[in-house]
Amino acid sequence: MLNIVNVRKTFNKGTINEKKALRGVNLHLDEGDFVTIIGGNGAGKSTTLNMIAGVYPIDSGKIEIDGINISREPEYKRAKYIGRVFQDPMLGTAADMEIQENLALALRRGQKRGLGWGIKSEEKEIYHEQLKRLGLGLEDRMSSKVGLLSGGQRQALTLLMATLKKPKLLLLDEHTAALDPKTAAKVLELTNEMVTGEHLTALMVTHNMKDAIAIGNRLIMMNNGKIIYDVAGDEKKNLTVDDLLVKFSEAAGEELSNDRMMLAK
Repeated sequence: MLNIVNVRKTFNKGTINEKKALRGVNLHLDEGDFVTIIGGNGAGKSTTLNMIAGVYPIDSGKIEIDGINISREPEYKRAKYIGRVFQDPMLGTAADMEIQENLALALRRGQKRGLGWGIKSEEKEIYHEQLKRLGLGLEDRMSSKVGLLSGGQRQALTLLMATLKKPKLLLLDEHTAALDPKTAAKVLELTNEMVTGEHLTALMVTHNMKDAIAIGNRLIMMNNGKIIYDVAGDEKKNLTVDDLLVKFSEAAGEELSNDRMMLAK
């Protein structure tokens, strides 16, 4: 479902601020893979997701989704293949629009706009049932403006919007990092249910090593713009946080000293 071949990216090339963000990343995901990505600041985690989404052009290499080469496609053309949830709960929704209007936008992603009524009655029934899955009571507030919701409610809604029209690839960029621990746990539980229940292919960046081990069927570790560790199946299930720290030291040749990663133990 995703094939990344020798992708490289350097920011501010030829200047004093030159930063080699990706140094030949190779990654292959089969349909239904749920991969967590960990690594310190500047490891290349979010940059990898941005390259897939088309936020920045790659310098070299190839990116394919479901056999389609999207390496040079602009971001808006890739949107029909990709669902994305950001770290900031405010980024994934339109605050001045109703909950049902936000869901209608998500359902129409990639379609041509017409002049018909905005939301049909049968659509409202779909949205009502989908919102019930969140367990947050939003199905009884479908006409409420999204700006009135809490950060956790907005992030859960964003997650629903990203998966409403089954994407070929779901990108989750530290999507629980800005939430309080209880709300983050709820959103992560919803994420796991949606990805596994819908058999989605997903990449989830996280700083929480426990979550990285517990969620998904595969874990990759990045450092200095490269993938330095890739583990799946029973080997992943049996990992501990201390194992990951040792693996990082062995693969990177240095100790992991990122504060957020250490606090997430």
